[in-house]
Order: sequence, then C-alpha cells, then structure tokens
Amino acid sequence: MTQISAQTPVIRLHGSDNVIIALKDLSAGTVLTELAQPLPQAVPRGHKIATQAIAAGAQVIRYGQIIGNATRPIAAGEHVHTHNLGMGAHSADYAFASERNPQPVVTEKRTFMGYPRADGKYGTRNYLGILTSVNCSGSVAKFIAEAVEREGWLKDFPNIDGVVPIVHGTGCGMSGKDEGYATLYRTLQGYAKNPNFGAILVVGLGCEVLQVANLVGAERLRSDGNLRHMTIQDVGGTRRSIERGVAALKEMAAMANEHKREPAGLEHLVVGMQCGGSDGYSGITANPALGAASDLLVAHGGTTILSETPEIYGAEHLLTRRAVSREVGEKIVERIRWWEEYTSRLGGEMDNNPSPGNKKGGLTTILEKSLGAVAKGGTAPLTQVYKFAEPVTERGFVYMDSPGYDPCSVTGQIASGSNLIAFTTGRGSVSGYKPTPCIKLATNAEMYARMSEDMDVNCGDIITEGVSLEEKGREIFELFLRVASGEKTKSEELGFGGAEFVPWAMGAVM
Repeated sequence: MTQISAQTPVIRLHGSDNVIIALKDLSAGTVLTELAQPLPQAVPRGHKIATQAIAAGAQVIRYGQIIGNATRPIAAGEHVHTHNLGMGAHSADYAFASERNPQPVVTEKRTFMGYPRADGKYGTRNYLGILTSVNCSGSVAKFIAEAVEREGWLKDFPNIDGVVPIVHGTGCGMSGKDEGYATLYRTLQGYAKNPNFGAILVVGLGCEVLQVANLVGAERLRSDGNLRHMTIQDVGGTRRSIERGVAALKEMAAMANEHKREPAGLEHLVVGMQCGGSDGYSGITANPALGAASDLLVAHGGTTILSETPEIYGAEHLLTRRAVSREVGEKIVERIRWWEEYTSRLGGEMDNNPSPGNKKGGLTTILEKSLGAVAKGGTAPLTQVYKFAEPVTERGFVYMDSPGYDPCSVTGQIASGSNLIAFTTGRGSVSGYKPTPCIKLATNAEMYARMSEDMDVNCGDIITEGVSLEEKGREIFELFLRVASGEKTKSEELGFGGAEFVPWAMGAVM
C-alpha cells in the first residue's frame, strides 16, 4: 500500500488493482494523476474508481484480489459500485501451510495487571455473574442484580466490578440433543468459566430443556468452586428466588473480593477481534492496524481470535496459506462448506452481505468486505480453528467459527475465553460485552469526531495525518495492556453490556 498523506485524494492498495479508493468526497471534474481524464461524476469517500476500462464480465481487483465481476462495461474514471459490480468466482487456491511471514521481534517482557484465577488464567475484570439456563429465568436474574444494586453492599467489596445478569431468549422450545443444544450448552459453560467472572450464580426455571443440573453437574464448572445454582420452581417462586440469589451472591462476593490485580504475562491475554458497521476504509485503516496489534500481541505470547465466517468468505485462502499445517487449514475450508450448506438449507446465500450501511460506506460485494475483514488477523501463523464457543487452548493467532452478526460472534469469543474485545467500525457501531471490556476502533476521522464518546481509538489519522499502520498498531497494543489492567473503555463508561449476550440459536424452535 502506498504511503498516505493528508493531501492524498485517492489510494491504490496493490500494484495489480484496477480500482483506486477515494479518500475524500470527490466532485465531478476532479483531476487525478491516476486518470487521463477528469472524473465524469462525483464519488463519495471510501468508494472505488476504475483506473482503466473494464469489460463486462471481467474481474475487478482490489488488494490484489478479486472482489467481483463487472456486470456491464466500466469506463476508466467511472464510479465502481452496486450498479456495475457483482459477485463472481473467487480464488480457491488454498495452498495450505505455504506462507510464513516475518513477525515482530520481542525485546522485552511485557505484563498487564490481571486477576489471578484458580485454573491459572487471569481476568481483566472481576464481576459477579448471574447465568440463566433459559429465557424464563431472565427476569428473575435481572431482579436479583437490581436488588444487589439497591441494597448497596457491593461498596464493601472494592475489588468487584459489579453484577452482570446474563439473559437470553432460548434454553427451551428446542431439541435436547441437536447441534443447537450443544452450542448453547457450550456457550453457557464457557461464560461460567470466563476469567472475567469471580463468581457465578446459575438460575433456571426448573422445567426447561436445558436443565441446570446437567449444566453444572457434568463437570466442575469453576476450579475455585465459587458457583451456586438454583431453580425458581424448587426455591418457591420469584420473591424467594430473589432473596436466595442475593444471599448467594453476597456469600460468593467475599471470596471473589479476595482476588487482587497482580502482574501477569501477556500469554494470559486473549483478544477477540470483531468488525461491525464496516465501510470502504475498514480494510485500509482500522482492520490492518488491528492486525498489526494482533501480531505484536502474538509475538509476546498472547492470543487473538478472528471470527465471523460469512465475512471471511472469499478470503479464506489468505488464512489457509498461513495455517501451521494442512490439517488446520482444512478446518477453515470445512467450516466454509458447512456454511454454504447451512445457508442453502435455510434459503439464504453466502453473498447476502454487505449490509445497506456497508454499501453506503463503499463496500460492494462480500468478497470485498471479507478481504478487508481478514486484515484484522495480521500476518501471524494460524495455529488452530475452533467451533463456536469451543474453549481456546492454543496460543497465537486462532480462528473461531461464528455468524457475522456481531453480538453473537462476540458472545462465542467470550465463551471461548476472550478477556478483551477489539471492535473496528466505520459506520459507528455502539455496544459493549460484559464481562469483557470492548475497545472501539474508528476507521475514519469524521465518524470518530462525530461519535467520540463511543470510540476509543481514531484510526482515521492513518489517512488524515499519515500515521503508519505500524504506529497505529503499537498504539492499539498499548491500549490493550492499559484496558486489561483496569482502564475503562468508552462502552464501559456508558454502561453497555446488558443486552449483548446473544447465543447462536441455530436449531429449530418448537
């Protein structure tokens, strides 16, 4: 990618590209050195401009990769978007485990201040969690959390960050033995074990498909034993359940409060990486900058998780080549094939993206969106591939299968063990994911200025100020360590995290 400066009106991302990207709103008649003639029409920032004539059916190239085919002849200088660009064939040359990229050299051991857990992990936060087995116990879980806040005794436990009710819309009206059940079971168990919880209270109704006894009885959910469970029907109704729940949390709070922050190596930091509300800048600024931060963390022994399988579609070959083995690379392909069958069975299609907001920001096809999204994963080797909410046990850069729907994808990453989330956005996504802090990275300076109360990092200065991806990656990496050590993110300050637990409901509702 050529160096960007504040005066650069467009950028060519790869030498073989036949489009350039507008870095500001360009009016009709604008003269560009890349074109022989002035622009015949206005082009919004983030959108594509053809640098040469492209025949109908010919490939359109961005990032040096195919992003689709021209649906009609495109003239040099013409705006390239939904009116003249559509899906087409994309690379299937997986070249398993063939690529090794130079990685950052670590010269000093870095640490963050984390909460030590009995299983050897470290939390970046110390919450009391109320985990529900079914939608029918969701209100009672919220009532318990409200009662704790109302009584005010949390102030006596300074090392506890608060109470988080984890409620959802499923757990019953479902099969008790299909893939949907197994996924929900894995997700709830993953939350119970997440190191950002110092204690867990599991609340069920009593007659649901996903039984509390099965959830907590199959294995010891928490190594420290700081877990209690109950069902509303056994306790004797709502009021008694609230009283029992508050008493249980107060008892567990005493133990959770004993955990104090101490220095922890970066091998204990697990960062889930997401993008939402993407735009034409995502693959130029925030995503590759987060990729640079990912490479730094991996070089220090940490772990980063890339997800959103429908949004790597068409770019999966960039991951298979970086896999540490053919076996790991083939797991990516297997997930892609599963998704093709899954969407086809349900009457959908893999190229239903980008969203209207993505298109307004300059993205046209899922191939283009995916190529930008994969940049979050940097260049480090891909060490393992996991199913949704499956515990991450390998360190380094890994992949977890998930939908592209952000709250659902983050839910899976937290269940897999993420104790920090990094979220890039071009349109301005607002959300938070208790118990795990979420860092928001803005792709463009205009949105950052407009939504600065929600955004933690302005990656738009890569364009407006000529900041290098390496510099921005280092800035993000340093913010990882500060947030992991207790610095609050914007979403935490705003109180987000009460509505973003979204398990993947893939089974039939009965």
